[in-house]
Amino acid sequence: MRRPSSPAATPIRRPPSPPTSGPGAVGAAADNADPEAAGRLIATAREHFGRFDGVLISVGGPPAGLTAGITDAQWQAAFDSVFLGAVRLARTAADQLGSGGVIGFVLSGSVREPIPGLTISNGLRPGLAGFAKSLSLEVGPRGIRVVGLLPSRIDTDRIRELDGLSGDAEAARERNAAAIPLGRYGTPEEFGKAAAFLLSPAASYLTGVMLPVDGGALHNL
Repeated sequence: MRRPSSPAATPIRRPPSPPTSGPGAVGAAADNADPEAAGRLIATAREHFGRFDGVLISVGGPPAGLTAGITDAQWQAAFDSVFLGAVRLARTAADQLGSGGVIGFVLSGSVREPIPGLTISNGLRPGLAGFAKSLSLEVGPRGIRVVGLLPSRIDTDRIRELDGLSGDAEAARERNAAAIPLGRYGTPEEFGKAAAFLLSPAASYLTGVMLPVDGGALHNL
């Protein structure tokens, strides 16, 4: 398995050409809403690496919005890509993995606490966490682990986009950072190290867990 700080992802929109993420990585363009995408992605991994040890499933965030302003079409599109696409990929991976395999989900702090203005995420991410837990119970006897990560305010393009929705991205960033006990946004490298640990043999007795990577931002236990 490649270091999961730069995983092969399944984008919601089809890019003009597959991206690369460093030496040894291979890009594969796909649409998460396509029922055939999961099989193609895993076949590509097998062809390139000669084996398939696990997967880290990370999809783009759904559109921001309040409950009254989100259309049925937006809900359906997000369900097909963010939710059902992730379920298909995990299900396909579980069918093909052997003992020692691992399935990871990149979800959101909205699994534990709703985030104002991210209604679709608040609705779908907890459902995926429930699916991941159910899957962990079913595949555990086969020696396969299922884990999840709950990032919050990691300094990515997505977070900068959300900060910009306020009309003053810098002020929003300062305000949000002040609400984090560690007083700053996390870096992609920090998130990658947490993911690398969860997917590695060092975490071989962890399954069915959701790990917040949030600088202490979540208020619950």
